[in-house]
Amino acid sequence: MASLQTRITYLKSLPAVRERSQKVFEKAKANQLHHFEVNFPKLDNAVDLVISLIRRDYADLSSIPPHSRWRHFDVGGHSRVQRLIDSWESSGKLEITRRILDLFVVSVLLDAGAGNAWSYREKETGQIYKRSEGLAIASLDMFNAGLFSSDKSQPHRVDARKLVDITVDDVAKAFQVNETTNPLDGLEGRANLLSRLGKSLDNHPEFFKSDDKSAPRPGNLVDYLLAHPTTKSSSIVQIDTLWSVIIDGLSDVWPPTRTSLGGVSLGDVWPCDVLKSSSKDSQGDDDANEHLVPFHKLSQWLTHSLMEPMTKILDIKFEGIKNLTGLPEYRNGGLFVDTGLLTLKEPDRARGISYFKQNYRESNDDTEIVPLFEASDPVIVEWRAMTVILLDKVAEKIREILAENLTLAQVLEAGTWKAGREIAQKLRPKTKGPPIAIKSDGTVF
Repeated sequence: MASLQTRITYLKSLPAVRERSQKVFEKAKANQLHHFEVNFPKLDNAVDLVISLIRRDYADLSSIPPHSRWRHFDVGGHSRVQRLIDSWESSGKLEITRRILDLFVVSVLLDAGAGNAWSYREKETGQIYKRSEGLAIASLDMFNAGLFSSDKSQPHRVDARKLVDITVDDVAKAFQVNETTNPLDGLEGRANLLSRLGKSLDNHPEFFKSDDKSAPRPGNLVDYLLAHPTTKSSSIVQIDTLWSVIIDGLSDVWPPTRTSLGGVSLGDVWPCDVLKSSSKDSQGDDDANEHLVPFHKLSQWLTHSLMEPMTKILDIKFEGIKNLTGLPEYRNGGLFVDTGLLTLKEPDRARGISYFKQNYRESNDDTEIVPLFEASDPVIVEWRAMTVILLDKVAEKIREILAENLTLAQVLEAGTWKAGREIAQKLRPKTKGPPIAIKSDGTVF
């Protein structure tokens, strides 16, 4: 059997996400899933919906942007990121890139599910935003106010020294949280995550150190990438190099309760009961941990999001992006439930409904009740694994019909994520939430 370190390295890798999810998909094809029924012909329903949205919104398919945090900052028709870039013109492209990466790292890590009740009123426009867009604008306001910088003369940066001191009260105030009228799911988890991010920056100076004596900052990763020996012609970066920064350099941000091997936290990796084997290794563990399925959703979301500013500002190109997968979160996954491709089995549905009612006793008769589960629940793990592969299947069919050169990131942005949101709005107009809810701890969705 492979050594412990080899198994850890594999489970933290990008190829493992698709390979392990494919094992779950094979179980689905054999009608052996534990928690979902699969109606494979209804894959066409999802494909048709996604294509209809792409054709509605993009006459020119080449204009489809990648799925990235950048889109959320520009909600409401305001080019907020570009305005920042323009205002920093005198600082030079490299420093501008560092600042944008600083912003994107903290914003993506704060982008776990906010819940149905929370909203944010933007200070500049007075407009109200919810969910991912609300979290993005809130984090942008924090960034502009210098709340992530320990240097008052340089507010537009994020550094380790300031992050480690951020408290739950700081985050609550910045996100306009009121436990009664404006509650935010996973509030404490978000604050703890920022503090752990600061420690992670300190613990990995090889990726994040500054040339001067200032505190390590996320944006310095661009210097590491450009200087890396695998970087070609000074601007062609291997995706595995960026991935190593994110998966290893930011490994300390994940809660200690996550799945671990040999005392090493694996992050967004979970046991999947449909893959559990009766065979045991000499230590009594499941053989080679074949039952563990990695997703690394926030890490992949961060990877997608960091590539775009580096490409736009510094003209960096990335090789190996095909190893990235679709994001197994509730919008993409919700699309497959709401189109009838995946149906939660009745015992799990009843269990999830019961858990929803236990957690939301104050709900009134008009509340749209959906099954609710913890992120670690076997239902959610199976759902996410199926989502990874079904996104690949949708992308393959869309390329056959529309254009062979559409990237998975474009399919996510123009189609699946948007389709998941729009069908949720039609089917559950009050909450606009997903068909299956995940109890957020502020670190997964």
